[in-house]
Amino acid sequence: MLENWVVIPTCLPLVLRRCHTCASERFRANGKFRVNAHHKLLDAWLLVLCTSCGDTAKLSVLERVNVRSVRPELLDRLHDNDLGLTAELLQDPGVQRRNRIALDWAGAWRLDTNGSDHLDREVIDVSVRFAARIPVRPVRLIAEGCGLSGAEVGRLITEGNLVSAVRLNAKLSGDFTFTLKR
Repeated sequence: MLENWVVIPTCLPLVLRRCHTCASERFRANGKFRVNAHHKLLDAWLLVLCTSCGDTAKLSVLERVNVRSVRPELLDRLHDNDLGLTAELLQDPGVQRRNRIALDWAGAWRLDTNGSDHLDREVIDVSVRFAARIPVRPVRLIAEGCGLSGAEVGRLITEGNLVSAVRLNAKLSGDFTFTLKR
């Protein structure tokens, strides 16, 4: 029987970017946006706060975009400081590249294994799904989900008792499956 595990975000990740005031490298997004109009052109920024000094930085979302080309739903979400939109934009590769930021997901996710009734079986087939693009090493997920140490998981891979179509030691943010033989 195929087990289904899900990697779920529990909060917004920290934004990795250098602070101009205190040289810290971590910012916290609080879901606030700033929208500015220049005649028929719009600018929109996601505001983030430095975790050390509290200074505000702006992450560019829209730059000099014609008002008519912005979907009304998006504009409403920006004005309403929609937290869901904040999560979407932080994970958008275009926004990350334009603002030269990375995300720190440490402590911002959890693994949902739907109980531990699978631990007593000889062969376990597991499908892992990511609810958001959270880069995690599959070895860590398997260790946490099966109650094993990282060294034990490494030994199982070496012995051929843990197999997958993906590389288990590299960070991954997409769905994958694995089979564990005890």
